[in-house]
Amino acid sequence: MEKKLVRLRIRPSRNGRSFAYFLDYVDTNGKRERKSLGRMEPRQAERERARVERELRMGVIAPESMPLSEFVADSLSKTGDQIRESTRQGYAATMREFVSVIGDKDYQKVVLQNGEYYRQYCLDQGNSPATVTKKLKEIKAIFQLAVKRQQLEANPFAYITKPKCPTPEIHTYTDDECRRMVKAAREFCDAVDMRRNARWELLILVALCTGLRRGELCNCLWSDLDFEAHTITVTPKGDTDATWKWCIKDSDSRAVPLTEELTQMLIEHQSRQPEGYPYTFIPPARYDHIQRLRAEGKWTYCDSRTKTVARFNKVFIKILKRAGIGEGEFHDLRRTAICNWFREGLSELEVMKLAGHTSFETTHKYYLKVSDDSVDRARKASAQAMSRSGTLWHAPASSSDIQDGRCAVSAEAGNAYIGP
Repeated sequence: MEKKLVRLRIRPSRNGRSFAYFLDYVDTNGKRERKSLGRMEPRQAERERARVERELRMGVIAPESMPLSEFVADSLSKTGDQIRESTRQGYAATMREFVSVIGDKDYQKVVLQNGEYYRQYCLDQGNSPATVTKKLKEIKAIFQLAVKRQQLEANPFAYITKPKCPTPEIHTYTDDECRRMVKAAREFCDAVDMRRNARWELLILVALCTGLRRGELCNCLWSDLDFEAHTITVTPKGDTDATWKWCIKDSDSRAVPLTEELTQMLIEHQSRQPEGYPYTFIPPARYDHIQRLRAEGKWTYCDSRTKTVARFNKVFIKILKRAGIGEGEFHDLRRTAICNWFREGLSELEVMKLAGHTSFETTHKYYLKVSDDSVDRARKASAQAMSRSGTLWHAPASSSDIQDGRCAVSAEAGNAYIGP
Protein backbone atom coordinates (compact mmCIF):
# COMPACT_ATOMS: atom_id res chain seq x y z
CA MET A 1 0.00 0.00 0.00
CA GLU A 2 1.35 3.42 -0.97
CA LYS A 3 2.43 5.53 1.99
CA LYS A 4 0.41 8.68 2.58
CA LEU A 5 2.40 11.90 2.39
CA VAL A 6 -0.30 13.94 4.11
CA ARG A 7 -2.02 12.87 7.31
CA LEU A 8 -5.39 14.16 8.43
CA ARG A 9 -5.49 14.93 12.14
CA ILE A 10 -8.47 15.74 14.31
CA ARG A 11 -8.63 17.71 17.52
CA PRO A 12 -11.72 18.26 19.71
CA SER A 13 -12.72 21.73 20.78
CA ARG A 14 -12.35 22.84 24.39
CA ASN A 15 -15.99 22.20 25.15
CA GLY A 16 -15.85 18.82 23.47
CA ARG A 17 -18.85 19.56 21.26
CA SER A 18 -17.07 19.90 17.93
CA PHE A 19 -13.88 18.94 16.12
CA ALA A 20 -11.23 20.83 14.15
CA TYR A 21 -9.11 19.28 11.41
CA PHE A 22 -5.52 19.93 10.40
CA LEU A 23 -2.98 18.39 8.03
CA ASP A 24 0.53 17.20 8.83
CA TYR A 25 3.04 16.82 5.99
CA VAL A 26 6.59 17.55 4.88
CA ASP A 27 6.81 20.03 2.00
CA THR A 28 9.07 19.73 -1.06
CA ASN A 29 11.87 21.56 0.77
CA GLY A 30 11.85 19.04 3.62
CA LYS A 31 10.15 21.40 6.06
CA ARG A 32 7.43 20.09 8.36
CA GLU A 33 4.10 21.84 7.88
CA ARG A 34 0.86 21.83 9.85
CA LYS A 35 -2.12 23.32 8.01
CA SER A 36 -5.28 24.08 9.95
CA LEU A 37 -8.56 23.28 8.18
CA GLY A 38 -10.82 24.53 10.95
CA ARG A 39 -14.25 23.06 11.44
CA MET A 40 -15.62 21.23 8.42
CA GLU A 41 -17.36 18.05 7.40
CA PRO A 42 -15.23 14.88 7.44
CA ARG A 43 -15.65 14.33 3.69
CA GLN A 44 -14.62 17.89 2.92
CA ALA A 45 -11.54 17.52 5.13
CA GLU A 46 -10.58 14.29 3.32
CA ARG A 47 -10.93 15.98 -0.10
CA GLU A 48 -8.58 18.73 1.06
CA ARG A 49 -6.09 16.14 2.31
CA ALA A 50 -6.23 14.32 -1.04
CA ARG A 51 -5.66 17.58 -2.91
CA VAL A 52 -2.52 18.44 -0.95
CA GLU A 53 -1.37 14.83 -1.36
CA ARG A 54 -1.65 15.09 -5.16
CA GLU A 55 0.26 18.35 -5.22
CA LEU A 56 3.07 16.87 -3.15
CA ARG A 57 3.37 13.89 -5.47
CA MET A 58 3.62 16.29 -8.40
CA GLY A 59 6.50 17.99 -6.62
CA VAL A 60 4.70 21.33 -6.52
CA ILE A 61 2.58 22.94 -3.83
CA ALA A 62 0.09 25.08 -5.69
CA PRO A 63 -0.85 28.37 -4.02
CA GLU A 64 -4.06 28.27 -2.06
CA SER A 65 -5.17 31.50 -3.66
CA MET A 66 -4.27 33.05 -7.01
CA PRO A 67 -6.03 35.87 -8.88
CA LEU A 68 -7.41 34.93 -12.28
CA SER A 69 -4.95 37.19 -14.09
CA GLU A 70 -1.97 35.45 -12.44
CA PHE A 71 -3.57 32.06 -12.99
CA VAL A 72 -3.82 32.69 -16.76
CA ALA A 73 -0.21 33.90 -17.00
CA ASP A 74 0.96 30.86 -15.02
CA SER A 75 -1.11 28.45 -17.14
CA LEU A 76 0.11 29.80 -20.49
CA SER A 77 3.70 29.85 -19.19
CA LYS A 78 3.49 26.17 -18.25
CA THR A 79 1.94 25.34 -21.62
CA GLY A 80 4.98 26.80 -23.39
CA ASP A 81 5.30 26.05 -27.09
CA GLN A 82 2.70 23.28 -27.03
CA ILE A 83 0.34 25.77 -28.68
CA ARG A 84 0.91 28.36 -31.41
CA GLU A 85 1.78 31.93 -30.54
CA SER A 86 -1.40 33.11 -32.26
CA THR A 87 -3.44 30.61 -30.21
CA ARG A 88 -1.77 31.82 -27.03
CA GLN A 89 -2.62 35.42 -27.91
CA GLY A 90 -6.24 34.45 -28.53
CA TYR A 91 -6.50 32.66 -25.18
CA ALA A 92 -4.90 35.60 -23.36
CA ALA A 93 -7.24 38.15 -25.01
CA THR A 94 -10.35 36.12 -24.16
CA MET A 95 -9.27 35.62 -20.55
CA ARG A 96 -8.53 39.35 -20.16
CA GLU A 97 -12.08 40.10 -21.23
CA PHE A 98 -13.43 37.37 -18.93
CA VAL A 99 -11.53 38.86 -15.96
CA SER A 100 -12.77 42.37 -16.77
CA VAL A 101 -16.38 41.10 -16.74
CA ILE A 102 -16.42 38.91 -13.59
CA GLY A 103 -13.52 40.51 -11.71
CA ASP A 104 -9.99 39.36 -10.86
CA LYS A 105 -11.19 36.81 -8.32
CA ASP A 106 -9.51 33.66 -7.05
CA TYR A 107 -9.48 31.12 -9.88
CA GLN A 108 -10.60 28.40 -7.47
CA LYS A 109 -13.79 30.36 -6.79
CA VAL A 110 -14.91 30.62 -10.41
CA VAL A 111 -18.26 28.86 -10.84
CA LEU A 112 -20.62 27.98 -13.67
CA GLN A 113 -22.71 31.10 -13.03
CA ASN A 114 -19.68 33.28 -13.85
CA GLY A 115 -19.46 31.62 -17.26
CA GLU A 116 -23.16 32.05 -17.90
CA TYR A 117 -22.95 35.73 -16.99
CA TYR A 118 -19.97 36.18 -19.34
CA ARG A 119 -21.81 34.36 -22.14
CA GLN A 120 -24.77 36.73 -21.89
CA TYR A 121 -22.44 39.73 -21.69
CA CYS A 122 -20.78 38.76 -24.98
CA LEU A 123 -24.15 38.29 -26.68
CA ASP A 124 -25.34 41.68 -25.38
CA GLN A 125 -22.18 43.26 -26.81
CA GLY A 126 -23.18 42.05 -30.27
CA ASN A 127 -20.81 39.07 -30.54
CA SER A 128 -22.10 36.43 -32.93
CA PRO A 129 -23.06 33.02 -31.45
CA ALA A 130 -20.06 31.48 -33.23
CA THR A 131 -17.69 34.03 -31.64
CA VAL A 132 -19.17 33.46 -28.17
CA THR A 133 -18.84 29.69 -28.63
CA LYS A 134 -15.17 30.13 -29.56
CA LYS A 135 -14.51 32.26 -26.47
CA LEU A 136 -16.23 29.78 -24.17
CA LYS A 137 -14.16 26.93 -25.63
CA GLU A 138 -10.95 28.88 -24.97
CA ILE A 139 -11.87 29.60 -21.34
CA LYS A 140 -12.96 26.00 -20.83
CA ALA A 141 -9.61 24.80 -22.22
CA ILE A 142 -7.67 26.97 -19.75
CA PHE A 143 -9.58 25.55 -16.77
CA GLN A 144 -9.32 22.00 -18.14
CA LEU A 145 -5.53 22.35 -18.08
CA ALA A 146 -5.82 23.27 -14.39
CA VAL A 147 -7.77 20.06 -13.82
CA LYS A 148 -5.11 18.02 -15.62
CA ARG A 149 -2.41 19.70 -13.53
CA GLN A 150 -4.47 18.87 -10.42
CA GLN A 151 -4.86 22.52 -9.50
CA LEU A 152 -8.65 22.08 -9.64
CA GLU A 153 -10.82 19.09 -8.89
CA ALA A 154 -13.38 19.94 -11.58
CA ASN A 155 -13.79 22.29 -14.53
CA PRO A 156 -16.41 24.97 -13.70
CA PHE A 157 -17.13 25.27 -17.44
CA ALA A 158 -17.63 21.53 -17.99
CA TYR A 159 -21.40 21.81 -18.41
CA ILE A 160 -21.83 25.32 -19.77
CA THR A 161 -24.34 25.60 -22.61
CA LYS A 162 -23.01 27.24 -25.76
CA PRO A 163 -25.19 29.50 -27.92
CA LYS A 164 -26.93 27.82 -30.81
CA CYS A 165 -25.35 28.81 -34.09
CA PRO A 166 -26.19 27.56 -37.59
CA THR A 167 -23.61 25.52 -39.46
CA PRO A 168 -21.85 27.96 -41.81
CA GLU A 169 -22.33 27.37 -45.51
CA ILE A 170 -19.19 26.38 -47.41
CA HIS A 171 -18.73 29.19 -49.92
CA THR A 172 -16.99 28.39 -53.21
CA TYR A 173 -16.41 30.25 -56.46
CA THR A 174 -18.02 29.27 -59.74
CA ASP A 175 -15.93 28.57 -62.83
CA ASP A 176 -16.98 31.91 -64.31
CA GLU A 177 -16.05 33.78 -61.11
CA CYS A 178 -12.63 32.10 -61.13
CA ARG A 179 -12.02 33.20 -64.72
CA ARG A 180 -13.04 36.78 -63.94
CA MET A 181 -10.91 36.77 -60.80
CA VAL A 182 -7.78 35.63 -62.65
CA LYS A 183 -8.39 38.26 -65.34
CA ALA A 184 -8.81 40.99 -62.70
CA ALA A 185 -5.63 39.85 -60.92
CA ARG A 186 -3.69 39.99 -64.20
CA GLU A 187 -4.92 43.54 -64.83
CA PHE A 188 -3.97 44.53 -61.28
CA CYS A 189 -0.44 43.14 -61.70
CA ASP A 190 0.01 45.01 -64.98
CA ALA A 191 -0.75 48.29 -63.22
CA VAL A 192 1.58 48.03 -60.16
CA ASP A 193 5.28 47.69 -59.33
CA MET A 194 6.00 43.97 -59.19
CA ARG A 195 9.04 44.43 -56.93
CA ARG A 196 6.65 45.53 -54.21
CA ASN A 197 3.49 43.59 -55.05
CA ALA A 198 2.87 39.86 -55.19
CA ARG A 199 1.99 38.01 -58.40
CA TRP A 200 -1.70 37.76 -57.54
CA GLU A 201 -2.57 35.93 -60.72
CA LEU A 202 -0.18 33.14 -59.72
CA LEU A 203 -1.32 33.14 -56.09
CA ILE A 204 -4.94 32.63 -57.16
CA LEU A 205 -4.17 29.96 -59.75
CA VAL A 206 -1.91 27.97 -57.42
CA ALA A 207 -4.52 28.16 -54.64
CA LEU A 208 -7.21 26.89 -57.03
CA CYS A 209 -4.97 24.07 -58.22
CA THR A 210 -3.42 22.93 -54.93
CA GLY A 211 -5.88 24.03 -52.22
CA LEU A 212 -3.01 25.51 -50.20
CA ARG A 213 -3.80 27.85 -47.33
CA ARG A 214 -2.69 31.46 -47.39
CA GLY A 215 0.14 30.85 -44.92
CA GLU A 216 1.33 27.80 -46.85
CA LEU A 217 1.51 29.80 -50.09
CA CYS A 218 3.19 32.85 -48.57
CA ASN A 219 5.84 30.69 -46.85
CA CYS A 220 6.55 28.56 -49.93
CA LEU A 221 10.23 28.46 -50.97
CA TRP A 222 11.60 27.86 -54.43
CA SER A 223 13.22 24.74 -52.99
CA ASP A 224 9.71 23.39 -52.22
CA LEU A 225 8.89 23.28 -55.94
CA ASP A 226 9.76 20.23 -58.02
CA PHE A 227 9.37 21.34 -61.63
CA GLU A 228 10.10 17.88 -63.03
CA ALA A 229 7.53 16.12 -60.84
CA HIS A 230 5.07 19.07 -61.08
CA THR A 231 4.56 19.24 -57.30
CA ILE A 232 4.76 21.61 -54.34
CA THR A 233 5.85 20.18 -51.00
CA VAL A 234 4.44 21.88 -47.92
CA THR A 235 7.07 21.71 -45.17
CA PRO A 236 7.79 23.64 -41.94
CA LYS A 237 10.52 26.27 -42.11
CA GLY A 238 13.37 26.88 -39.69
CA ASP A 239 14.68 30.17 -38.34
CA THR A 240 17.81 30.81 -40.46
CA ASP A 241 19.56 33.86 -41.91
CA ALA A 242 17.45 33.60 -45.08
CA THR A 243 14.17 32.17 -43.73
CA TRP A 244 11.96 32.66 -40.69
CA LYS A 245 10.27 30.06 -38.51
CA TRP A 246 6.93 28.79 -39.75
CA CYS A 247 4.98 25.62 -38.91
CA ILE A 248 2.22 23.81 -40.79
CA LYS A 249 -1.23 24.00 -39.23
CA ASP A 250 -2.06 20.29 -39.12
CA SER A 251 0.06 17.66 -40.87
CA ASP A 252 3.85 17.54 -40.81
CA SER A 253 4.32 17.80 -44.58
CA ARG A 254 2.59 16.85 -47.81
CA ALA A 255 3.07 17.08 -51.57
CA VAL A 256 0.35 18.48 -53.84
CA PRO A 257 0.27 18.38 -57.64
CA LEU A 258 0.63 21.20 -60.16
CA THR A 259 -0.59 21.23 -63.73
CA GLU A 260 2.01 21.42 -66.50
CA GLU A 261 0.75 24.85 -67.55
CA LEU A 262 0.99 26.21 -64.02
CA THR A 263 4.47 24.70 -63.61
CA GLN A 264 5.59 26.57 -66.72
CA MET A 265 4.15 29.83 -65.36
CA LEU A 266 6.11 29.34 -62.13
CA ILE A 267 9.31 28.66 -64.09
CA GLU A 268 8.84 31.89 -66.01
CA HIS A 269 8.13 33.73 -62.76
CA GLN A 270 11.35 32.39 -61.24
CA SER A 271 13.39 33.50 -64.28
CA ARG A 272 12.28 37.11 -63.66
CA GLN A 273 13.25 37.11 -59.96
CA PRO A 274 16.62 38.49 -58.79
CA GLU A 275 19.09 36.14 -57.08
CA GLY A 276 19.06 35.72 -53.32
CA TYR A 277 15.29 35.73 -52.74
CA PRO A 278 14.19 32.28 -51.49
CA TYR A 279 10.40 32.82 -51.24
CA THR A 280 8.20 32.10 -54.25
CA PHE A 281 5.42 34.61 -53.73
CA ILE A 282 6.99 37.30 -51.51
CA PRO A 283 8.10 40.34 -53.60
CA PRO A 284 11.81 41.29 -53.32
CA ALA A 285 11.16 44.69 -51.72
CA ARG A 286 8.85 43.10 -49.15
CA TYR A 287 11.42 40.39 -48.36
CA ASP A 288 14.09 43.06 -47.76
CA HIS A 289 11.72 44.90 -45.43
CA ILE A 290 10.98 41.74 -43.46
CA GLN A 291 14.68 41.01 -43.12
CA ARG A 292 15.22 44.49 -41.63
CA LEU A 293 12.39 43.85 -39.16
CA ARG A 294 13.98 40.53 -38.18
CA ALA A 295 17.34 42.22 -37.59
CA GLU A 296 15.63 44.74 -35.30
CA GLY A 297 13.77 42.00 -33.42
CA LYS A 298 10.39 43.25 -34.65
CA TRP A 299 9.27 40.10 -36.48
CA THR A 300 7.27 37.45 -34.63
CA TYR A 301 6.04 33.98 -35.48
CA CYS A 302 2.51 35.34 -35.75
CA ASP A 303 3.77 37.80 -38.41
CA SER A 304 4.97 34.88 -40.53
CA ARG A 305 1.34 33.79 -40.85
CA THR A 306 -0.31 37.15 -41.54
CA LYS A 307 2.18 39.80 -42.70
CA THR A 308 4.43 38.19 -45.28
CA VAL A 309 2.51 39.85 -48.14
CA ALA A 310 1.59 43.48 -47.45
CA ARG A 311 -2.10 44.48 -47.44
CA PHE A 312 -3.08 40.93 -48.38
CA ASN A 313 -6.79 41.11 -47.59
CA LYS A 314 -7.25 44.65 -48.91
CA VAL A 315 -5.67 43.80 -52.26
CA PHE A 316 -7.68 40.60 -52.63
CA ILE A 317 -10.93 42.48 -51.94
CA LYS A 318 -9.97 44.98 -54.66
CA ILE A 319 -9.47 42.10 -57.08
CA LEU A 320 -12.89 40.67 -56.18
CA LYS A 321 -14.53 44.04 -56.79
CA ARG A 322 -12.73 44.44 -60.11
CA ALA A 323 -14.01 40.98 -61.05
CA GLY A 324 -17.57 41.89 -60.07
CA ILE A 325 -17.68 39.37 -57.22
CA GLY A 326 -19.58 40.71 -54.23
CA GLU A 327 -18.82 38.01 -51.65
CA GLY A 328 -15.81 35.91 -50.83
CA GLU A 329 -12.42 35.60 -49.17
CA PHE A 330 -9.06 34.13 -50.15
CA HIS A 331 -9.69 30.92 -48.17
CA ASP A 332 -12.68 30.24 -50.44
CA LEU A 333 -10.15 29.37 -53.16
CA ARG A 334 -9.02 26.45 -51.01
CA ARG A 335 -12.65 25.43 -50.43
CA THR A 336 -13.26 25.59 -54.18
CA ALA A 337 -10.24 23.38 -54.88
CA ILE A 338 -11.34 20.75 -52.34
CA CYS A 339 -14.87 20.64 -53.76
CA ASN A 340 -13.44 20.33 -57.29
CA TRP A 341 -11.39 17.29 -56.20
CA PHE A 342 -14.54 15.60 -54.94
CA ARG A 343 -16.44 16.43 -58.13
CA GLU A 344 -13.67 14.81 -60.16
CA GLY A 345 -14.07 11.55 -58.21
CA LEU A 346 -11.25 11.64 -55.63
CA SER A 347 -11.97 9.66 -52.48
CA GLU A 348 -12.35 11.25 -49.06
CA LEU A 349 -9.04 9.75 -47.90
CA GLU A 350 -7.22 11.15 -50.93
CA VAL A 351 -8.72 14.61 -50.42
CA MET A 352 -7.93 14.48 -46.72
CA LYS A 353 -4.24 13.86 -47.47
CA LEU A 354 -4.03 16.50 -50.20
CA ALA A 355 -5.79 19.13 -48.07
CA GLY A 356 -3.65 18.40 -45.02
CA HIS A 357 -6.59 17.73 -42.71
CA THR A 358 -5.98 15.73 -39.53
CA SER A 359 -9.69 15.44 -38.79
CA PHE A 360 -11.85 13.30 -41.07
CA GLU A 361 -14.89 15.36 -40.04
CA THR A 362 -13.38 18.47 -41.62
CA THR A 363 -12.95 16.76 -44.98
CA HIS A 364 -16.38 15.17 -44.76
CA LYS A 365 -18.08 18.59 -44.71
CA TYR A 366 -16.82 19.27 -48.23
CA TYR A 367 -17.86 15.82 -49.39
CA LEU A 368 -21.38 16.44 -48.13
CA LYS A 369 -21.57 19.80 -49.91
CA VAL A 370 -20.70 18.20 -53.24
CA SER A 371 -22.72 14.98 -52.83
CA ASP A 372 -25.84 16.38 -51.19
CA ASP A 373 -28.37 16.43 -54.02
CA SER A 374 -31.32 15.67 -51.74
CA VAL A 375 -33.21 18.81 -52.83
CA ASP A 376 -33.08 17.82 -56.51
CA ARG A 377 -34.02 14.22 -55.73
CA ALA A 378 -36.93 15.36 -53.55
CA ARG A 379 -38.19 17.62 -56.34
CA LYS A 380 -38.13 14.74 -58.82
CA ALA A 381 -39.88 12.42 -56.35
CA SER A 382 -42.61 15.00 -55.72
CA ALA A 383 -43.11 15.52 -59.45
CA GLN A 384 -43.50 11.78 -60.03
CA ALA A 385 -45.93 11.44 -57.11
CA MET A 386 -48.14 14.28 -58.35
CA SER A 387 -48.06 12.86 -61.85
CA ARG A 388 -49.28 9.49 -60.59
CA SER A 389 -52.06 11.14 -58.56
CA GLY A 390 -53.49 12.75 -61.69
CA THR A 391 -53.51 16.24 -60.14
CA LEU A 392 -52.83 18.99 -62.68
CA TRP A 393 -52.36 22.64 -61.81
CA HIS A 394 -52.29 25.48 -64.32
CA ALA A 395 -51.43 29.08 -63.69
CA PRO A 396 -54.42 31.50 -63.90
CA ALA A 397 -55.08 32.59 -67.46
CA SER A 398 -55.54 36.28 -66.66
CA SER A 399 -55.41 38.89 -63.93
CA SER A 400 -59.22 38.78 -63.64
CA ASP A 401 -58.98 35.11 -62.68
CA ILE A 402 -56.57 36.04 -59.90
CA GLN A 403 -58.90 38.78 -58.66
CA ASP A 404 -61.85 36.41 -58.65
CA GLY A 405 -59.81 33.90 -56.69
CA ARG A 406 -60.31 31.26 -59.38
CA CYS A 407 -57.67 28.74 -60.34
CA ALA A 408 -58.17 26.55 -63.40
CA VAL A 409 -57.95 22.83 -62.89
CA SER A 410 -57.43 20.85 -66.05
CA ALA A 411 -59.95 18.22 -66.94
CA GLU A 412 -57.22 16.15 -68.50
CA ALA A 413 -56.35 13.52 -65.96
CA GLY A 414 -52.97 11.90 -65.74
CA ASN A 415 -50.92 14.93 -66.90
CA ALA A 416 -49.38 17.27 -64.35
CA TYR A 417 -47.75 20.66 -64.79
CA ILE A 418 -44.98 21.24 -62.27
CA GLY A 419 -42.75 24.28 -62.31
CA PRO A 420 -42.61 27.08 -64.85
